[in-house]
Amino acid sequence: MKYNFLNKISSGLLLSSVTVGATAQTTGNPKQSPENATPNVIYIIADDLGFSDIETYGNQHISTPNINKLAKSGMSFTQFYSGTSVSAPSRASLMTGQHTGHTKIRGNKELNPEGQEPLDPTVKTIAQLFKTAGYATGAFGKWGLGYPGSVGEPTRMGFDKFYGYNCQRQAHSYYPAWLYNNTTKVILDSKTYSQDLIHQQMLQFIRENKDKPFFGYFAYSLPHASLEQPNDSILKMYDGKFCEPKTYTYNGDYAGTTKPRAQFAGMVTRLDTYVGQVIAELEKQGILNNTILIFTSDNGPHTEGGADPDFFNTEKLLKGTKRSLYEGGMRVPFIASWNGHIAPGTTNNHQAAFWDMMPTFNDLLGQQTSWTQATDGVSMLPTLTGQGTQAEHDYLYWEFHEQGGRQCVRKGAWVLIRQNISTTPTLELYNLEDDLIESTQLSAKYPEKVKELVTIMDNAHVNSTIFNFGK
Repeated sequence: MKYNFLNKISSGLLLSSVTVGATAQTTGNPKQSPENATPNVIYIIADDLGFSDIETYGNQHISTPNINKLAKSGMSFTQFYSGTSVSAPSRASLMTGQHTGHTKIRGNKELNPEGQEPLDPTVKTIAQLFKTAGYATGAFGKWGLGYPGSVGEPTRMGFDKFYGYNCQRQAHSYYPAWLYNNTTKVILDSKTYSQDLIHQQMLQFIRENKDKPFFGYFAYSLPHASLEQPNDSILKMYDGKFCEPKTYTYNGDYAGTTKPRAQFAGMVTRLDTYVGQVIAELEKQGILNNTILIFTSDNGPHTEGGADPDFFNTEKLLKGTKRSLYEGGMRVPFIASWNGHIAPGTTNNHQAAFWDMMPTFNDLLGQQTSWTQATDGVSMLPTLTGQGTQAEHDYLYWEFHEQGGRQCVRKGAWVLIRQNISTTPTLELYNLEDDLIESTQLSAKYPEKVKELVTIMDNAHVNSTIFNFGK
């Protein structure tokens, strides 16, 4: 029996009855009025937030009232995908407009003493796109796309301002020994909760740029492990709410906790609180109506640090978690709001992915700049605004370079996954229209469809000397 996925997600939007910014006025800042300026853009990206980890997408355990309101004011996508199923390559795909068969960074390659493989300096980023159009640009939170001093540092990749973790491995702790202010290491004491500090820098960026167009990349670490946060009113909301089946002990990378479910729920609600404060700051500055707000996640839910995604996957819609190329590893929430331009309280099943952001933003800025860089993306601006004809992807493609290597291609309702590439490759075929949970493997039944998708998969992958599936 077919699962009416769109109706299920649409019902989740009824959780909120308040429209964000419905009464907000754009006053006091004529440079930012909708009549004479291109919009600001804030791209909020959560870390390891699963498709069903927020109320709008069906979660029944965790309170996310501000994200609910954002969805009520904008459009929620039911078939939006991250760049892949782990942080660095997923974010590289977002930054470059290239899928992981083409972009340089295709895995979490850790470098010593700190940082990851840098972006290719010859490939422009979305930040550079906005700078070309005269925008102020800021990145805050987790970077992971170039070690300190490398060509991939955020301030060399188009961002005027950076504050946060250069190294994604350092971001495993919410009480780090240091963060970076641009390229300067800022030493912290052991009591400083990084997300509060980074969040305040985000709000300051909004205030400092309220009179000119800006692009803000707000990359919170929440709710990635470690599962830790201040013992304040947010965490206390969940104290004793759940049966805690296990205690997670410190393993040298992630902090221990006696209440992993309460901690995870609190971290999601804390993220939601930050989202609400960003919206409030935009409204306070009189620029909410001229700001596009996007909320999403870098990949599916994690299992580190005692996290329990099966418990919080209330609707049990998707199979797989972070690192898998099943739907649960890559299909993520995506909510976009722009008052007066994006239809409020709507859902959309357009198939899109991180690499679509480059052409979408280029479309948005079309009167200001010309951008000719090759991209794997398709602009989704027609879907967002309801103006023009929406082009569709011929296919979507992903790679994963750990655990033996994986590839995945989606074409229409069909998905083909190649597993264990470096050892004994296998192929799995699914039809998402009939089988969203990917429970029935169809490769033996439809060999011609397998052959078609294998050809697409092989053509989508360009060999890399850095990431080569272990061969």
